[in-house]
Amino acid sequence: MKFSPNIQFHDVSLRDGEQQAGLLFNKDQKIAIAEKLAELGIQRIEAGMPVVSEQDAEAIREIVKRDLGPKIFSFARCMKEDVKRSVDIGVKNIVMEVPASDHILKYAYRWEFEKAIEVSIEATLYAKENGLYVSFFTIDGTRADIDDYLKIVDRVASEGHMDELTVVDTFGGLNPHSVPYLIKKVKEHIPDKPIGVHFHDDFGLGAATTIMGLASGADIAHTSISGIGERAGNAPYEDVAMALLTMYGVDTGLRYEKIYPLSKYLREITGLTVRQNRGIVGDYVADIESGIVAAWYKNVEGIAPLELSPFLYDLVGHPDTKVVIGKLSGLPTVGIYL
Repeated sequence: MKFSPNIQFHDVSLRDGEQQAGLLFNKDQKIAIAEKLAELGIQRIEAGMPVVSEQDAEAIREIVKRDLGPKIFSFARCMKEDVKRSVDIGVKNIVMEVPASDHILKYAYRWEFEKAIEVSIEATLYAKENGLYVSFFTIDGTRADIDDYLKIVDRVASEGHMDELTVVDTFGGLNPHSVPYLIKKVKEHIPDKPIGVHFHDDFGLGAATTIMGLASGADIAHTSISGIGERAGNAPYEDVAMALLTMYGVDTGLRYEKIYPLSKYLREITGLTVRQNRGIVGDYVADIESGIVAAWYKNVEGIAPLELSPFLYDLVGHPDTKVVIGKLSGLPTVGIYL
């Protein structure tokens, strides 16, 4: 297990995050979220897909213009028209997607395998000619036959263009234990290019698979604020960043005290709900009701508070532990509460 010394977070909230059913951002909200991500220290922001609408294009243009600090990426299909739209709004970095598994090629796109390779070569070369940094994004790559997958990677790397490869678990079915093998095989084929991981959370494993990817040599974690995204969402950056910091001793350079406030802001502007006891950013995650635990809390308070929590909650800007009254309250609970 060896982590890259320069792990970067690539936030997808403004693109994949907005694909969550019922979730939408207006132009001003997109700009505000980008500003807050920059304040947090996120290294890369995927600001949206300019071909979706003029409003999306204008939001991306404005985010680029503000020069917030993080690298700003647009998102595009492997089509010249999409690339040109990104060039026109001033981005310097682009994520370019193509279907990469027989499952999605055959049934969703109704394409031949060779077509995916050909359109990728043509479009990525066009992006290079226009001076764009290209992240080649392989839709459903984790369900592809490994030989077919590596063939796409090899052909685009040699005949087309990619500055980095993003390995994509589109439907969240990737087994964490298979991640090291997959990353190893990819790195054997493109040893000098950065690797990103974009893993969904359909089985609640998005953070786990992402961390496994980083531990196996990937450099870039695609994540979103509180896990928003298509279906069950993306790997939550909060979980990945805090696990890296507290469990693996890997400091990614974020301003951790802004984590909870950013999640709260997202909920306020969208009406999004987050489970109240969700790890790290749940409103009630630090609350204690049980009499037994309240007694423990009384004994460790001010002496050894980390004996009762995985980290001190003010590290992420969350209110400190508090004791509340409820059905399971005991005498210690009442005593502290009063």
